[in-house]
Amino acid sequence: MRNIKLTVQYDGTNYHGWQIQENAVTVQEVIENAIKKLTGIRPKLSGCGRTDTGVHAQNYICSFKTDTTIACERFPYALNRYLPKDVVCKNAEDMKPDFDAHKNAIGKTYSYLILNSKYPDAFYNNRAWHYRYELDFEKMKRAAEAFCGTHDFIGFAASGFTVKTTVRTIHYIKIEKENDLIRIDICGNGFLYNMVRIIAGTLVFVGNGKIRAEDIADIIEAKDRKRAGITAPACGLYLSEVYY
Repeated sequence: MRNIKLTVQYDGTNYHGWQIQENAVTVQEVIENAIKKLTGIRPKLSGCGRTDTGVHAQNYICSFKTDTTIACERFPYALNRYLPKDVVCKNAEDMKPDFDAHKNAIGKTYSYLILNSKYPDAFYNNRAWHYRYELDFEKMKRAAEAFCGTHDFIGFAASGFTVKTTVRTIHYIKIEKENDLIRIDICGNGFLYNMVRIIAGTLVFVGNGKIRAEDIADIIEAKDRKRAGITAPACGLYLSEVYY
């Protein structure tokens, strides 16, 4: 029995997230269906984590056990024949029997895109948050520094999560701007439900003057969701990298 690790990319616009659900099309479902068409047996994919409805992924990692004899260097080409155009297998690797895409992950980088322009852009529709009001980019960069390090991020989590602890470590936040596009990269050892989207929404509130950059540390310490910014739309969020 082989243990194969897949790296996949997907546009999440047409999917209700990663994890299989009843009466909703998900990324996990379409990949499992494609593998069944290719190998004859439907696998149970282990994914590196959940992504919500409308969220995208550049390098999503999943793994599965299989008896297929298809070589890994050929597997992505073969699998992509059965996948829709908005889901692409980029790589396949044979792993040790105990590798698990979910259990062995030690960190992730998420990216959030904001189109800060007067008018929307057809090419970024459903792929970035169109925010048409002026943002102070330098204030956003200063505010981002306060999130780095180990903190209790319960004030930056949506309700409905079930975790043992709400303490997480953010290794870095990088904010870059090219023309009208702002990109926020957040790397950490783990993230709470909607945490990245709430951080992005809070940084936008800093940029538009609703929250002061120097107040971010106090807002984190307060552990009060009401003091943070809004939850940014799902369309701007990307899972960029997973670390093992």
